[in-house]
Amino acid sequence: MAPLSAGLLLYRWSSAGEVEVLLVHPGGPLWSRREAGAWSIPKGEVAEGEDPGEAAGREFAEELGHRPPEGARLDLGEIRQKSGKRVRAWALSGDLDPATLVSNSFEMEWPPRSGRRESFPEVDRAGWFAGAEARRLVVPAQAELLDRLEAALAGGGP
Repeated sequence: MAPLSAGLLLYRWSSAGEVEVLLVHPGGPLWSRREAGAWSIPKGEVAEGEDPGEAAGREFAEELGHRPPEGARLDLGEIRQKSGKRVRAWALSGDLDPATLVSNSFEMEWPPRSGRRESFPEVDRAGWFAGAEARRLVVPAQAELLDRLEAALAGGGP
């Protein structure tokens, strides 16, 4: 079975009454020049036997350096990405300053075949995006999560 990731989609209402979502950009040299279709909700792999909801909170904290806000989570269900990876997500209302991001890191051989190991942040930046811009930036399959959030919030503005 394809691996399962779990994540939290933080959202807020803009002063114009639009829903904005917090997306993260993957760190490391392989993603440094990619924008469209590269951003994601904060998420990560669910360990065997781990509750997906707890994994979503853990991954949020690891990737952003902040515990997720308290509050009711809106179940957005599961989607499947092009790679086959399954992503289970919940939406949560809250606010976070992207400038305060403190991500965990990972190591990889860089440059390739050099024998040197370099450390990179798992997430190199985060930002708030609304509507078409969020859909342009997010991993294509995850746009379905944005659609589900907007459908659930329809008529429930600030």
